[in-house]
Amino acid sequence: MTNAKIALVTGASSGIGEATAQRLAAVGYKVYGTSRRGHQPAKQSFEMLTLDVTNDASVTAAVGEVIQREDRIDLLVNNAGFGVAPAGAEESSIEQARKIFETNFFGLVRMTRAVLPQMRRQGSGRIINIGSVLGFLPMPYGALYAATKHAVEGYSESLDHELRTRGIRVSIIEPAYTKTPFDSNFMEPDDKLEDYREARAGVSRRINEVMATAESPDVVAEAVLDAANAAHPKIRYAAGKLANRLRLLRRFAPAGLVDAGIRKDLRLDARPTSASSRPARAF
Repeated sequence: MTNAKIALVTGASSGIGEATAQRLAAVGYKVYGTSRRGHQPAKQSFEMLTLDVTNDASVTAAVGEVIQREDRIDLLVNNAGFGVAPAGAEESSIEQARKIFETNFFGLVRMTRAVLPQMRRQGSGRIINIGSVLGFLPMPYGALYAATKHAVEGYSESLDHELRTRGIRVSIIEPAYTKTPFDSNFMEPDDKLEDYREARAGVSRRINEVMATAESPDVVAEAVLDAANAAHPKIRYAAGKLANRLRLLRRFAPAGLVDAGIRKDLRLDARPTSASSRPARAF
């Protein structure tokens, strides 16, 4: 392992992060996973560190510890994040909007800024950001999460242009629905309105239907490995069959057709049975 590449994977206690850390370790990377608790599961193939991506000091300490131990970081996988349970955009407060951006976007920026000085000294490195198909598609009743993933897309593509001549490349992994405990960490909207109740419930039902046949996080981990090991990495990697289909649709299908397909799939054009003339709070 003395010549192993060093990988740092955030949000590695479960789901996509854990699968990615295990896959990288299996092919010879020395992997440091992170979570807010830093719990080390039994028989894990990688070491866990405590790291809160929303805290500057925590990020600095964890990255500094890896550099102190290994004197390099070859790969950063920014995976840590969470979502909001299906809700209308106006059902989440500004405070909730700030909270999800603090983790899903600014946490990624903190981690990137922390590893880049070391990668620039090395003259090499890979940064792989776990995005989503919602980085290029809208998600009605998931606007805040989709907004964070759109931000990840723009940041990553711009950053890749800045760093290529320094031997550092940036890629985005774009999964669709993935079978993970992700929804167990959903933040409930804090300003629910009766006007959105039926649509909110309908979108939740549809998501549950699709999740029943969702792909394994191993599919995403394999895409991360492809991006990490590619001699000439792409900026975007669709992870899984559905993600690939959606990427092709977005690229080649008329915008009106894509728009109509989203509305039909989520049954958004059904008339509500109890719409009120003015918003009423649901308690």
